[in-house]
Amino acid sequence: MSEKRTLLTVCTANTCRSPMAASLLAHALAAQPEPLRSLQVISAGVAARGGEPVSANSVAAMKRVGLNIDRHVSRPLSQTLVDDALAIFCMTEGHRNMIQLRFDPPPRHLYLWREFLPAGDPEIADPFGGNLRMYESCRDEMVEAIPSLVAFLQRLRRGEV
Repeated sequence: MSEKRTLLTVCTANTCRSPMAASLLAHALAAQPEPLRSLQVISAGVAARGGEPVSANSVAAMKRVGLNIDRHVSRPLSQTLVDDALAIFCMTEGHRNMIQLRFDPPPRHLYLWREFLPAGDPEIADPFGGNLRMYESCRDEMVEAIPSLVAFLQRLRRGEV
C-alpha cells in the first residue's frame, strides 16, 4: 500500500452525505487489521464553504446507528486533500467528473461509493432538505456498500488495484 494514509469521501457541500460516509467507513475500518485500521477517513465537498455545520438530519440518522458526527464542520475540497488521499470515494458521477476536471493531474484512485457493489445504482442521491427518513435511506445505501469498500481497500493494500 502506498504511504498515503488518508481516505477521502466527497459530496457537494460536505454537510450531509460525505460526513456520514466518512463516519461509517472509519467505524468499519476500526474493526479491520492493520494497515486498514490506521487509515484516516476525512470528508470534503466539491462546492463546500468551510465551517458550515453538519445537517441536523445527518446527525440524527447517524445517532440511530450509534455514531456521532455533530462536531463536523464542512471543508472545501482542495488540491492538498486530493494529493494526500490514498483513494477518493464520491457520491455521484458528477462529483467524480468535477474532480477529474478541476485537479491536475486527476487522482488515480477516484471512485463512486457504491461502485464495487455487483448491482444497483452506484450513486447516492442528496437528501438535503428532505425528512429524516430520506437521510436514513441515504445512510442505509452507504452501509450496504461498506463490505465492498473494505474488500476493495484490501485489494488496494495488496497492490492488486
